[in-house]
Amino acid sequence: MSDSSLNDFSSQIREQALQHAAEAGGFPEPTNLLNLHAHTFYSFNYKDYSPSMFAVEAKKAGLGSAGIVDFDVLDGLDEFWNASRKLDLKACIGLESRVFVPEFADRVINSPGEPGICYHMGTGFTTTEIPHDAQDFLDGMRTTSEQRNRSLLDRVNAFLTPLTLDYERDVLPLTPNGNATERHLCLAYARKAAAQFPEESALRAFWSEKLGVPAGDLKDVPDGRGMTDLIRARTMKKGGVGYVQPDSGSFPNMAEMNQFVLKCGALPTLTWLDGCSDGEQAIRELVEVSQSSGVVAFNIIPDRNYTPGAPDQKLKNLQEVIRLTQELELPLIGGTEMNSPGHKLVDSFETDELSAVHPVFLRGAHILHAHSTLQKFGNMGYLSEWASSHFGQVKEKNDFYDQFGEIFSPRADTRLQDSLSAEKAPAEVLALAKEAMTAA
Repeated sequence: MSDSSLNDFSSQIREQALQHAAEAGGFPEPTNLLNLHAHTFYSFNYKDYSPSMFAVEAKKAGLGSAGIVDFDVLDGLDEFWNASRKLDLKACIGLESRVFVPEFADRVINSPGEPGICYHMGTGFTTTEIPHDAQDFLDGMRTTSEQRNRSLLDRVNAFLTPLTLDYERDVLPLTPNGNATERHLCLAYARKAAAQFPEESALRAFWSEKLGVPAGDLKDVPDGRGMTDLIRARTMKKGGVGYVQPDSGSFPNMAEMNQFVLKCGALPTLTWLDGCSDGEQAIRELVEVSQSSGVVAFNIIPDRNYTPGAPDQKLKNLQEVIRLTQELELPLIGGTEMNSPGHKLVDSFETDELSAVHPVFLRGAHILHAHSTLQKFGNMGYLSEWASSHFGQVKEKNDFYDQFGEIFSPRADTRLQDSLSAEKAPAEVLALAKEAMTAA
């Protein structure tokens, strides 16, 4: 069975391919490399990776920890959890969306050109069996996203005529569960234009006229990163014909999303872009606002925040915000998104710029893996009643979950489950983890 079967839209075919890959083995020993922020084809992955495919590729690359984060859905949760267990891969599952932060209504945060709007996450989801009101919120995010896409499509279609897309026919087939994103729209426009204008000169002339770029300057024609990014920038982002300025009614408030994440037993997580916006320059204030409604973790995509060997303001911002997460004992989640061509499978932690901070990301990966395992098997996750009753200080709690996450891996799941109990003290849980690993 070929690797491409791991990306098939049929869950049965993917499951068979995953089983075949697990049985074939031959993977390298796991290292301290990690990526806890990869998107899958349930939102957008530029290589069309399914959760199973990402797990297998992570294992092939020697990643010790891996995690998926999709926009507005938990559709990949069960598949990725299953894949991580079959492959003995430390794992976590997250969800990303955009939210409105009333306290920053007049400041751009990390969604360029959109004051008050913030990309935001929940991390460490362990089940799709969530409370009814949480499910209603999740369903609402998917519905709102689709409504935004359809309205956007209508506006862009009017501008790009005679090139027009049909949402059902041209866009939805690009994703397995109907959760399309702006990147799917851009890819669909690029591919349909290539079919409609098969001569490259005609294709370039069309895009040159519509997007206001000289035909010879168009990059990655017909549907590479340069082309799809240009379509997105000129038609869907601020200043584009399809763009509508969001407001407090366009997205849920951060506090509302945090409540949803907490009800699901996961960890509300603040995301950071590069520290250059007005909002991110007031990062301590932003953290305080986010913590007031439940945020307990922090997400950074490190590779995009520096140029190797060339110290600049972005690198300084990166170093400062990492120091802030350490000061505040916020577990740090890191990884590359893989939602745009050229994104890596794993950040370059071997570089001078990242090697010094790699242990901070590794500690965050251990904590998330430990939270996910203990929450799944014993309701003993990072924000559980069990954790609250045993840890008086955040550092003490982080130390425990870090130790558990370093010791334990999924191959010992069954042995741990058989002996795990909320009546156990933290030291006993760590001893159980060691015993389970020895016996596995």
